[in-house]
Amino acid sequence: MLSIPKARGFTSPHPRMQVVNLRKLEKAFEAGAIVNPQELLKHKLIQELKTPIKILGTGTLTKKLNVTVHAASDSAKNAIIKAGGTFEPIKKNKK
Repeated sequence: MLSIPKARGFTSPHPRMQVVNLRKLEKAFEAGAIVNPQELLKHKLIQELKTPIKILGTGTLTKKLNVTVHAASDSAKNAIIKAGGTFEPIKKNKK
């Protein structure tokens, strides 16, 4: 009798991302600040630069911030723009 190996675990088709909420951006950055992966690491809001970053809309944002990260939820993008800031996604380089 042939033995077929069982599949173990589950792999998600979605890439793993580091998540940062708007309330953390509100506390960590001054108005007009540039928010990018290096600045998020410097403020200890993320753990590494290799993993993509996504901003989520939990909390409120009252400051103008210029955000450049890999992704953001629609509510986070709207909150950033409503506060007078900008959001620009980081494009992934294809090899």
